[in-house]
Amino acid sequence: MRRALGAALVGAALASCRPAVPSRTLLFLNRSPAATLDGFSWAPDPDSSRIVAFDGALHLAKAFTHARLATPVAVARLGSDLLVSERTGQGIVFTTDGRPLREWESPDPADLYAAAGKVVVSARSPYFIQLVDEADTAPLLRILDSLGRPIGRLGTLRAPAAPFLTQLINAGAVATDAAGAVYFAPVTRDEIVKLDRTGAQRWTASRGRFARESDPKLDPRGRELDTRYATVNIALTLGPDGRLYALGGDDSAATRLRVDVFDTASGKVVATHHLGTRNSAVVLDPGGQVEILDADSLLALLPSAGREPFGPPFTLRNVHGDTIRLADFAGRVLLVNFWASWCHPCREEFPRMATLYGEYARADFEIAAISDDRDLGSMLAFITGFRPPFPILVGGGGMRAIYHYRGLPYSVLLDRRGRIVRRIFGFGGEDDFQALRATIAKEVRAP
Repeated sequence: MRRALGAALVGAALASCRPAVPSRTLLFLNRSPAATLDGFSWAPDPDSSRIVAFDGALHLAKAFTHARLATPVAVARLGSDLLVSERTGQGIVFTTDGRPLREWESPDPADLYAAAGKVVVSARSPYFIQLVDEADTAPLLRILDSLGRPIGRLGTLRAPAAPFLTQLINAGAVATDAAGAVYFAPVTRDEIVKLDRTGAQRWTASRGRFARESDPKLDPRGRELDTRYATVNIALTLGPDGRLYALGGDDSAATRLRVDVFDTASGKVVATHHLGTRNSAVVLDPGGQVEILDADSLLALLPSAGREPFGPPFTLRNVHGDTIRLADFAGRVLLVNFWASWCHPCREEFPRMATLYGEYARADFEIAAISDDRDLGSMLAFITGFRPPFPILVGGGGMRAIYHYRGLPYSVLLDRRGRIVRRIFGFGGEDDFQALRATIAKEVRAP
């Protein structure tokens, strides 16, 4: 699982203290589509596990994060709320102040969501493709209600020569408009299709990217299977001008990106913008002109709003039967780690945490490793093998329902006052571990 580190930020709107300026709309932030709601452009910031909001002057005015946000890849407007697509396919509905309302699991191995009104359209995600077989009776697109329940279907799957390419062949970007039309752009084909609400095809458009197109192919390499394909389409969004904006690769590996603008009535390309290789934000100004800005510079402008307290506080037994409370760690930097015996990345993480634990005095740094095993015997067998020096607490399989994390391992680093410094999703290897070590060292030195 990819790991993303996120600071716990909840910003306040800043537009009230600035003079009025012409409104601009963010269409894409890096490789993700944005959504417009309440005068802000909302976009995912997957590397920081957060949702950010830009005002009409493109000031980064708001941001929120949550344990349910591991790697958000798209934001869509769902009525007066925000529908977030997770990289692994979950759909999460948030209020604009960052409160989660509901969540659903992906209908396919990993889905991407668009919305119009209270109707949601799901497609196989271009952000997380898995080589899995799938029944040929499944639809290409699903229609969901606002609770994530299937209520309809559109299109049929393309059947690849190799069944394990079904997800790849049928994955793509999706958008929908207020009239109920659905736009679908397969990730591996130079094609964008417009369907009406009945599923009838209105037009098919091409970017003119490839003179001769070939489907993805399996490339056996020893015991492993690799794939060869071109990344054509990445993301779609409808602009406030009523045009369709398609983000895609400007080369077969999508190391360079482009945005093509389509007339939604005819499917004709009316403009093309080449983004190059930098991290870009694609913006539409009030005159309908596209601006290409530096995404990293925009994301760096959020003022700090203070750290969020960790909660709810836990009271759990350790393996010796003693009661351990969050308050017992007051005054120390604390890494709260959620794990389970069946979690393979946890096995890689535990030895590094043991090393980290030995680098500091207990007056400065602690680890509380909370097992989410339902089976006590499996948990005890795990810790007998690893013999961790830090405290092991018994969660009994109920921790995810309380803390709403996406998967395991999941850790939260707290400062000496019990406030969240970082959320750590998954185990990202040695480089990410060294970054965590540096953050802990900084917090230990802090007054």
